[in-house]
Amino acid sequence: MVWSGAADAPLTARIRSLAPSLHAGERRVAEFVAGDLAGAIESTAQDIADAVGVGRATVVRTAQTLGYDGFPQLRVAAAQELSHAPAAASSDDSLVGSLRAAAERFAARIGDSVAALTEQSLSDAITALDEAGRVLIVSNGLSAPLGLDLQMRLTAAGRPAEILQDALAQRIAARQLSARDLCVIVSGSGANESSLAVARAARDAGATVLAITSFARSALVSGSDTALVVPSTSDSFQDELLYASRVALTLVIESLVDALITHRGPRGRDARDAVLRELGTAISEP
Repeated sequence: MVWSGAADAPLTARIRSLAPSLHAGERRVAEFVAGDLAGAIESTAQDIADAVGVGRATVVRTAQTLGYDGFPQLRVAAAQELSHAPAAASSDDSLVGSLRAAAERFAARIGDSVAALTEQSLSDAITALDEAGRVLIVSNGLSAPLGLDLQMRLTAAGRPAEILQDALAQRIAARQLSARDLCVIVSGSGANESSLAVARAARDAGATVLAITSFARSALVSGSDTALVVPSTSDSFQDELLYASRVALTLVIESLVDALITHRGPRGRDARDAVLRELGTAISEP
């Protein structure tokens, strides 16, 4: 599997999306390049191979897996990304300064969150959400709050959805879906075993499986009909494991529901108006 997202996606966004599932040698190459874009620009494929202890062919194969014709094209992509890099962070080591630096890093990369999405994958996801008889949402671990958020937003948009927290109950519900139904699985890693078991049960039942995840070559993507891949905004795969930020996934989920409301036309607008009316009666004067 090679990069299939946007043609203008930044090099490091491609690496963050694909690195966890690359072969060991390719992963070393990718992480080496991501850690030193300036160095990669000035290096040959053989230089990189010598630096990480792999063959030159592995470097070329890594570049092709990331969606480039070869290593020269990867070097150009590194130069393009480096030219758009934000200014160096402030040396302010106060608590507020640390928060500001984190926000600036996130802001610089938030555009990468949609780099792996395609018009077709978004269209398929919105159509599936609109036309399904039942919508079952599954999310576990650190992704659990995202599933609840999606369920509440879909319901408010006039697209009723159901969510269950118990792993066995999720599998039972998935197995009772039909070919007209949709199972949406939100998993940052795409490797949560409980979520993968639900995906298999839904597929066995004939339902459509929509995956929302951060890694393009995960087991969840392989077992889904449609996948929305949202690359992590973490600095490295190690950071993703340690901090497991779901901010980018949250942004895409919120935007997906907004797009669904637009797609549904009068039905979507009527549902939103009904929500606003209820909110009007629920909010009291301070």
